[in-house]
Amino acid sequence: MIKTKIVEISEKDLLKIAVNKLKVNKFLPFDVYVEDGGIRRKIFNKGAKFSNLFSQTLKEKGFTHVYIELSDEEVLDSYLAKKISPESALDSPIAFKNYSFSKENLYQIDRSLIIPGTEVNFPIYIIKNFNITKIVDVSAEKNSIIYNDTIPEEGDILIEKKDLPLFKEYLNSLEAKLNKADDQTNKELKEILVKENAKMAITDVLNEPRSGEKIKKVENIVNNIIETIFDNPDSIYKLISLKGYDYYTYIHSVNVGVLSIGLGIQIGIDKDILYKLGIGAILHDLGKTQIPNEILNKQGRLNDTEYNIIKQHVLLGYKLLKEQKEFPEESSSAVLQHHEKLSGKGYPFGLKGSEIKLFGRITAIADCYDALTTQRPYKPPLTPYFALSIIVKEKGDHDADLLKSFIKMLGKIK
Repeated sequence: MIKTKIVEISEKDLLKIAVNKLKVNKFLPFDVYVEDGGIRRKIFNKGAKFSNLFSQTLKEKGFTHVYIELSDEEVLDSYLAKKISPESALDSPIAFKNYSFSKENLYQIDRSLIIPGTEVNFPIYIIKNFNITKIVDVSAEKNSIIYNDTIPEEGDILIEKKDLPLFKEYLNSLEAKLNKADDQTNKELKEILVKENAKMAITDVLNEPRSGEKIKKVENIVNNIIETIFDNPDSIYKLISLKGYDYYTYIHSVNVGVLSIGLGIQIGIDKDILYKLGIGAILHDLGKTQIPNEILNKQGRLNDTEYNIIKQHVLLGYKLLKEQKEFPEESSSAVLQHHEKLSGKGYPFGLKGSEIKLFGRITAIADCYDALTTQRPYKPPLTPYFALSIIVKEKGDHDADLLKSFIKMLGKIK
């Protein structure tokens, strides 16, 4: 048995281990925490590959020890004894191709909307560790009742895209019950419904990127997000999806829109300007609809040719939106500049410093943060704390004052 010291940070007993015990280029079989200013913060998620960058960041921050949960002590022993070797997402290209094909026909929903005691007339699936399992089945003759143990605690909850009209009816029935619930339940459900409606609106746009009618609906969604955050600044935590078991463009789009609007409010942008920021940010990745799926869904890192193709999504998105009379020209910088860096190392134009407009600077931070904290087929998500550490470390790439406001805005995220 390895001797470790038990320490209490916040609510949990944790095991203290030396940083040099963590194995570089090996996958972590447990969550890893640090003690920062007396506050327990998760710094690495289970399944993350402990890279040289991770090790270097810990050293730069002065952390000589990290912590794991007491319940993972036996896992720690096996890890240090080299008895376990967690695998990355999927090792079989064929299995991954089949998984990607199946996932394209599914749509992720907020698990809190599948409420015990309600009936659903659509099947429900769960994705965990890149495995898709049906957890609720229905027939033409009979709906399914949701019980307390129907929905597992972990995993992404999904429905079939063809069942989105049925899901919308289900949401309408929940909304009709709002006034019968207590004020707090009403408030939280309203915030989640704003997010779900935003995801569905973006999904419609991604399916028909040249539809002015679909984009018009997104304009209403942006205004709803703005009003929700103005009404309750803490609603931002309900409006963004922080954890997931895979990447979904429609969720990323909504997250970037919400984070950009939240940051705009944080720095005091007027409402009319805020709308123009929000519409550009939430549609920032529209050009990805023009990129081949085999590149977007590739298992593993992109080669130079593939990377150059995917970089084209910026200009392709701008071209699509320029065709829409209702899309404000001022919003274009959020689309065109969300991959630019103050250092000049970004794309597509390699802009530097003041050449990058405010909307571009804001959306770049929101996009980078959400990308780092989102599960990808080739890497696990970073924790919010570590993602912010990485962004701050890239001092020359992002606006320092905006970063300070962004970190302050996300202060309650664990």
